[in-house]
Amino acid sequence: MTDLHHLPVSEAGALIGARKLSPVELLDAVLARIDAVDARLHSYIAVLGERARAAARQAESEIMAGRWRGPLHGIPFGVKDNYHVAGLRTTGGSRLMQDSPPQTASSTIVARLEAAGAVLVGKLNTWEYGTGNGQVYHDLPYPAARNPWDLGRFTGGSSTGAGAAVAAGTALFALGSDTGGSIRLPAAACGLQGLKATFGLNSRAGCLPNCWSLDHTGALTWTVEDQAIVLGATAGHDPADPSSAAAAVPDYRASLRAGVAGLVIGIVRDLGPEGDALDPANRRALDEAADILRAAGAVIREVVLPAPLSHYREASWVINWAESFSIHEADLLERPHLMGRALRAKMMTGFCVRAVDYLAALRLRRALARATDALVRSVDALLIPGAFHVAPRFGDPETVPHFTRDTACAVFNLSGHPALSLCTGYDPDGLPLNLQVVGRYFDEATVLRVAHAYEAATPWRQRRPALTPVHEEPRMPDTSPPAVPPELLAEAGAYARRYGLTELSPAMLAELAALFDKAASAGRAIPRMPSKEDEPAHVFRVPLPR
Repeated sequence: MTDLHHLPVSEAGALIGARKLSPVELLDAVLARIDAVDARLHSYIAVLGERARAAARQAESEIMAGRWRGPLHGIPFGVKDNYHVAGLRTTGGSRLMQDSPPQTASSTIVARLEAAGAVLVGKLNTWEYGTGNGQVYHDLPYPAARNPWDLGRFTGGSSTGAGAAVAAGTALFALGSDTGGSIRLPAAACGLQGLKATFGLNSRAGCLPNCWSLDHTGALTWTVEDQAIVLGATAGHDPADPSSAAAAVPDYRASLRAGVAGLVIGIVRDLGPEGDALDPANRRALDEAADILRAAGAVIREVVLPAPLSHYREASWVINWAESFSIHEADLLERPHLMGRALRAKMMTGFCVRAVDYLAALRLRRALARATDALVRSVDALLIPGAFHVAPRFGDPETVPHFTRDTACAVFNLSGHPALSLCTGYDPDGLPLNLQVVGRYFDEATVLRVAHAYEAATPWRQRRPALTPVHEEPRMPDTSPPAVPPELLAEAGAYARRYGLTELSPAMLAELAALFDKAASAGRAIPRMPSKEDEPAHVFRVPLPR
């Protein structure tokens, strides 16, 4: 018998709807699981026991009175602590927001989930503000979330607690956010299914912004069907979000079991020189997934991206640095000492980005999005690597940035297409493998259909992490200031003073000087558009079909 805290949403929802399982009983099982494992897992920042119990009792009363709201009624879930929840403080995992007042309203998709009867259990761990430079320095107010498959390993950033919670059973599903892979990377690291829907399908209103034009909100779940259930509740137009699309929201479960016979599925095996970093186990899993779908009747077609991965990465880096800095400018100028090192490094990089490089990245983005859309529209769906590596150990600080950098995830933040991280088994050490299933704009139904066909043909959902008691302590990376030439240090100091960044310690100033060249190099690497008429992508809109 499956432990209640490990029930998929679809099964738990069916049992609750048939009055064979009480929402209170299910919540008690999840809270007991949190009590048993979260002191070493650190999936939660705050557990809302009494609030959740009241919601579960209300759900039970409504269902017993014949007012069942649907498959999410009574289902416990957690939210990354960059989502606003009425009556609660949003901290973003940062010292900067520890004393912020409680929110007066919930984010749109949290409100939609609660309207569907889902029971909020608590706020989940995250990188600071859901952002960073790819490194984990263990210098935030909360301990870093741990990977349930190996407590000495990374969960994937930045929805760290969301990945840990669903894999470990401290929530049946979780909300994360994704700017360059921050739903899909934790899903990949923790053996989950994580969906970044089409840009604009899920509202971002009431979620702390990281990078306006790349941010997506969405869920991490244990199964593909669970994704279909949650997306059916969260998706839809929201006038409070300027990027929200007026797209129809179908029943995503209706065609879930239709199979893939006759579908043309493209596979991207060749990612150029950057693709050499792909782990052999993930490469084999990609080929095996194509074989499984071919055996199920799909036509598999070899395709390639229209540009090198480096073009997508460099454009998304520059856009992300610049927009993130514009969001957090006041905090960097006035309170840099309260920032964790990873966030501060990213903000300082944004502080150094030239406007012309940001606009060059936006111009390149429009060209890349159009070319990528032509590729995606040439097939019914696309298989492509996601995270190139399995979850890295905290003990080696160099492996964590490589996990977040060596991916093909940012391609679809830049283009806006729906992309799902799909668990494709486990390596010889028992660590999860992954790939991405990508679809046409607003065709999440086909993405889910392809992913479900693969999932149904494989045994991976029958395996859960053991949460072994061995807990490797992370090794703190060297925090000494980088060595920089005196002339560069003087230049950085003059630049900082000129633009109001005066609260820097000597170590922070050395950090800024070292980041000067990083920002300049990335800006110079952006290919320039040949025509003066090539317009930048609008900050709130990627070129979606009319």
